Amino acid sequence: MLLTKASEYALLSLIIIAQKNAPQDVDTLSTQLGLSKSFLAKILQSLAKEGILSSFKGAHGGFMLTKKPEEITLKMVVECAEKKQTMVFECAPSTQKCPGGKGDHCRVWPILNKLQLKIDMFLDTMTLKDIIEN
Repeated sequence: MLLTKASEYALLSLIIIAQKNAPQDVDTLSTQLGLSKSFLAKILQSLAKEGILSSFKGAHGGFMLTKKPEEITLKMVVECAEKKQTMVFECAPSTQKCPGGKGDHCRVWPILNKLQLKIDMFLDTMTLKDIIEN
């Protein structure tokens, strides 16, 4: 699984938004973080669409968390930003998607599956609150 700039920017934005009591607009966030306004806007809209953020229009509009930081997992953020399930390798969900055609006879899948499960557990237990407090 490759974490791209989208995941990084989503997390950086969420950290700032979580620490504010008022909606944060894209202009302010992009300036603070030194990021492309249009790319950041797409990421924030994705987070809003998935219910991680609320979007407010108008002069005092912007984005606010819809959940407490301890309720927002790293897995939620990454999957939303990347627009796909976190996978360490192509056949992660099952041996049925084996690109080598080995399926149930693959000797590597059980080991890689253990790695996937550990990564999923880590991403599911690490929260925005944990990241802010570190």
